[in-house]
Amino acid sequence: MPADSRARWEWVYDDLKRRIDQHELAPGDQVPGELQLAEQHKVSRQTVRTALQRLQHEGLINEGKGRLGRTVREWRPLVYRPQSEFRRKPPTVDIYTQLLQDEGRDGTQTIEVGVVLPDEAVRQRLQLSQGEPVGYRRRTSYVDGVPFATDDSYVPLRIVEGSEWMVPGSVERGTNQVLAELGYELVESLDEIYPRLPQAAELERLALPPGTPMAELISTGHDREGRPVQVTICLLPGDRHVIVYERNRRAEETEPETKEAAAE
Repeated sequence: MPADSRARWEWVYDDLKRRIDQHELAPGDQVPGELQLAEQHKVSRQTVRTALQRLQHEGLINEGKGRLGRTVREWRPLVYRPQSEFRRKPPTVDIYTQLLQDEGRDGTQTIEVGVVLPDEAVRQRLQLSQGEPVGYRRRTSYVDGVPFATDDSYVPLRIVEGSEWMVPGSVERGTNQVLAELGYELVESLDEIYPRLPQAAELERLALPPGTPMAELISTGHDREGRPVQVTICLLPGDRHVIVYERNRRAEETEPETKEAAAE
């Protein structure tokens, strides 16, 4: 083994990652066993295990189960485009269904609804008084049979009480359309992204191995009057998602430059 400042497990990690990146180990291939790798790199099995755990946490290999052992994971991230929320869609297609259709993926979802007192973060974003309840929709999305993301929305109960927004299950035309029909059309969103590690309950809900990084996306939707109407909190595991934003310069921001050019 060449001598340098890296830890021994990093040599094992680097070698396996190179083989995966160069498709010497292709998706679905079995990763060499701990004993074989230990003998090959002249290190302990614990050192090998550390390298394999890092590859697993990065989503490059699957956890070993039974005789099959660890295998190289296929990297098929779901491309999450927050801006698609405001694009026109067929009247019977909700945002999640449209996302899957755009990516050519098969998916299902479970949706739970109810009433709760919001935590302080949601309360402040919705500018609610202390003790004011919210309705919630908690969704867990599955892609190819794997829990891929969570999507929990909160709206002041006074807005959605008795409406279709509070009905369990999917709303075919989308809950944003329901809000628009109630007089609260969402036209603007403030998005906050917090990269972090998941908490214990989130690991269980998303069936994640410990140490998997994720992005917490908190979107606060406002209506045409500028009122905060809905807070949506999405948990997007880093080994399953790519978040893509599109940015466009507004027409009025380009006018001065255009006029100046014309004057020349």
